[in-house]
Amino acid sequence: MTEALWQTGLPGLPPPRQGKVRDVYDLGGEAGDALLIVAADRLSAYDHVLRPGIPGKGKILNQLSNFWFGHLAGVVPNHLLATEPEDFPAVLAPFRELLRGRSVLARKARVIPFECVARGYLAGSGFREYQKSGTVCGIPLPSGLQRASRLPQPIFTPATKAETGHDENVDFATVEAALGPELAVTLRDLTLRLYDRGAEHAAARDLLLADTKFEFGHALDTGELLLIDEVLTPDSSRYWDVEHWVPGEEPVSFDKQYVRNWLDETGWDRESPPPELPRDVVRGTLERYVEAFQRLTGREPAL
Repeated sequence: MTEALWQTGLPGLPPPRQGKVRDVYDLGGEAGDALLIVAADRLSAYDHVLRPGIPGKGKILNQLSNFWFGHLAGVVPNHLLATEPEDFPAVLAPFRELLRGRSVLARKARVIPFECVARGYLAGSGFREYQKSGTVCGIPLPSGLQRASRLPQPIFTPATKAETGHDENVDFATVEAALGPELAVTLRDLTLRLYDRGAEHAAARDLLLADTKFEFGHALDTGELLLIDEVLTPDSSRYWDVEHWVPGEEPVSFDKQYVRNWLDETGWDRESPPPELPRDVVRGTLERYVEAFQRLTGREPAL
């Protein structure tokens, strides 16, 4: 989407609720109380939206999410109502070409306020905690693990959902206290099943799924537990090239770590406005997202 539409939204529709990388339109009665979710080309890192955007990123990640929603439908229902603009409500007809490939019609859900994270390898905030305490989200791990080490088995490491600022890793007891033991166990077990399914598919395509986050909600109309938001994209997951995976070294990745590494090299303090991404970083990011899409789906994204 263009910069202007990020700021003004679609003419004739209520203003969207804008996240870091998606715009959400509440269509109300126009679509049976559904949401239009539009994936923009914005890229965020360290809780900042970066400039410029990555051309085509929104389409790539939206289409990859839709692939995964289909692949995982036998594990848990999801929020998708329609993925093709021809199936959207008539009020959206003037915007069909703009929305094509980068938007979905979704069921409204009461969002569960935790990121449901599964980790199969030691990386990111999990690695930093392990270095200090030998644990990840309070889960003890064997000694002697290195950056990018495979864990003995995948673990559930939830985090709070922050509207602003940083998400915070929490232990399972915190989720139980907030949601009750039954729902907490359901979310943990579903998260690990979804991770296993995703990791198995990725491995068959020479990719390691190091970790990922899922979001869930209860459908407003039925109360049914739904998989929502995005699924197993390079924005919500760490994908590594299996041929270049060596524990103790920074893996070759197909996710935002490439951009994070560049930002770290600039000396940016993560508080002031971030530096503008140079052309080679924009191009390199897009190439990684396209390759992840190609490997995982076996086809080209519709850009």
